[in-house]
Amino acid sequence: MNDTTPQPPSGEGGHAGAAADRTTPDPTAMDAEIITLEEQGEAAQAAGTPEPARSAEAVASTGDASFAADQEALAGAPAAEDSGESRQERLKRLEEEGDIAADYLEELLDIADLDGDIDIDVDGDRASVEIRGAEKLKRMNEPRGELLDALQELTRLAVQTRTGDRSRLMLDICGFRAQHKESLEDLAADAVAQAKSGGSPVPLRPMNPFERKVVHDVAKREGLRSESDGDGKDRHVVIYPAS
Repeated sequence: MNDTTPQPPSGEGGHAGAAADRTTPDPTAMDAEIITLEEQGEAAQAAGTPEPARSAEAVASTGDASFAADQEALAGAPAAEDSGESRQERLKRLEEEGDIAADYLEELLDIADLDGDIDIDVDGDRASVEIRGAEKLKRMNEPRGELLDALQELTRLAVQTRTGDRSRLMLDICGFRAQHKESLEDLAADAVAQAKSGGSPVPLRPMNPFERKVVHDVAKREGLRSESDGDGKDRHVVIYPAS
């Protein structure tokens, strides 16, 4: 395949699973790609880029097509059991994804002259990478996590360029996802209480797929129905009172 996306950089040691012959990215091209990443995403939405296919099983199990669509968007690839690979093969593949992502992010931090340490883990059927000790990056990412979303997509693209397979890697910056999830759960709990007491649907603010999934999970746990409505950046969750 033609590598039109920036290649993940080679590490100087510390990530043995990464390929040794990796091409070091061009700093100028990298900076330009970071700057224009969100603009490219908006252009893709405007052009009508199709959403990930919805699985019939997800729709059937939830009874909510919009919830299934959010799950598919968050997942981005088939589960490991559907791929036919063994647990050992899956672990090796995910560790390789983590190594590639870590080397790539280390080079990005060097280019941007930002501090940060990279932690690699495997969480279920995903590679999990966190940038720790990056206070400046942490401030840049607050309060909504737009920078985290952009870096995650760029990192997934780098992994895909190296492996040829779509990546479901999850990136975090200084524990942002855990903290953000907690605040989202509080927001969803308030909306659930409002729906129960008022007897009317409660729409929430526009959210990304990760945020919508958190809200769907809270509504389901409380025994209420939730659906996603709207398109693009206006897509949001509506929580409905019990019928």
